[in-house]
Formats: sequence, C-alpha cells, structure tokens
Amino acid sequence: MGNKDVISKELLKKIARDIATHILKIEIKDDMELIDKEFTRVEKRDADLLFKNGNDIVHIEVQNANHKQMHLRMHRYYSDILFEFEAYNIRQYMLYIGKYSCSMKHKIQRDKIDYSYDIIDIADIPCESLLNSNDASAVVLAILCDFEGRDKQEVVNLLLQRLKALSDEKEYKNYLKMVNILSSNRDLEDEVKRGTEMLSVDIEKTPFYQIGIEKGMERGIEQGIEKVVVSMLKLNIDIEIIQKSTGLTLEAIEALKKKI
Repeated sequence: MGNKDVISKELLKKIARDIATHILKIEIKDDMELIDKEFTRVEKRDADLLFKNGNDIVHIEVQNANHKQMHLRMHRYYSDILFEFEAYNIRQYMLYIGKYSCSMKHKIQRDKIDYSYDIIDIADIPCESLLNSNDASAVVLAILCDFEGRDKQEVVNLLLQRLKALSDEKEYKNYLKMVNILSSNRDLEDEVKRGTEMLSVDIEKTPFYQIGIEKGMERGIEQGIEKVVVSMLKLNIDIEIIQKSTGLTLEAIEALKKKI
C-alpha cells in the first residue's frame, strides 16, 4: 500500500475506516484508533491496516495475488496481535484484489488448532456501486475494484471527476492522496497521474466542455431538457456538471443514464 513511512497516521486511519465501512460493513466506533504497528510484525507487511474499534482489534490485509501460505501468514499475524492485545476480540480480513480467482485457504484445522479468517474478494463488489456513490470516501475505494474490461484510464478519469465534484479543494487533495496510495495495489499509478494532470485544467474552460454544452443545448431546443441531459451523458460530461448546467436533480439524471 505504498511507503507507509511517508503516510500520515490520519490518512491511514481514514483508509482503514473507509474500507471497514464501505467494503467490510463494520460499524466504526467514535473511539476508533489506528495501532502503531512498530510493536508487531504486521508492520513488516506493506498492505496491512490494524486498528482498535471498541472491544475489537481489526486487522485488514490487502492482497493482489494468490499466496499458497496466506492462511499460515494470517495465523502468524493473529498470534502477534493476540500477544499484544489479549483482552480484545480479534477480527481478521483479507481483501483480495487480484485479477485471477481467489484460491487461498481461509482456515487451519489440524492438531488442536481451529483457526479461520474472512476473505473478501473485491470482484464480488460491484464497482459501479462505489463509483456512483455520493460519498467521496466510497468513490476512492473504487480504485481497488475490478474494472470488468473497461478502459483503465477512462475509469480512473471518471473516479477523479467524481471526487472533484463531491468535495472542496482541500478535501479533494486528501482524497487524491488516498487514491495514490491505493492505486499501487492495482498498478494504476500512471493512470492516476495522467488523470490528475487532465483535471488540473479547469474543465469549464476546455473546448471539450464548451462543445459538449453547446451541442447539448442545441439539441435541447428541439428535443427538450431530458434530451439535453442524454446528449451530455453521451459526451461523458460529469453528472455534477450536467446537474449544475441543466438544473435537473442528480436522481433524475441517474435515471436517464440507466436508459442509455
């Protein structure tokens, strides 16, 4: 998950909170606390998140390839965590974001050991549900999803456009940091860089935007406001911009988008 030495604790906490909320469906407590992992061997792993959440210790491992000894590795982590936090319940999750089917074992049952952890395959989570969310923290996590054959640059551009529309400048910069961290798990750093550079230009001043608005409005004179929206959607203009330009609600625009 990138170089953690240069990632602030607050940013890691935000990533952990959002993965737990939107993907693992864990209710996050007000006193959630990221654990300083230098006390455990978990720190030596690049993709780990470890935090206190009420009476639980939650450990999230992000894995982008099958590992034949993952069940043994997770059990080792469990022992390390238990050694430090014996009074807490320990909940372990492995978030798999690889391109091939997940084939890793999720339990150990031998001798007197009866151990298991949860595997969540990102392929089972619809990318569109995160990408189209009106919660920017959920949109960020779409970078981990299977793009289902869609052009990678196109999806990344849409993701960044959604974040820009859903947040102010300060928030956008923080979300962009999160996207950059998570993109390394999917080898999407170059696409994020190109998409960021594209958005650094004011979209409302670009010829593409102006042409899109003009074409949409020209057709709208003849066909009505709904046809304007459809035309603009086909030109891949961001929904937030369409809403501001036409005055239609986001719900109405989404409904028209589904008909295309």
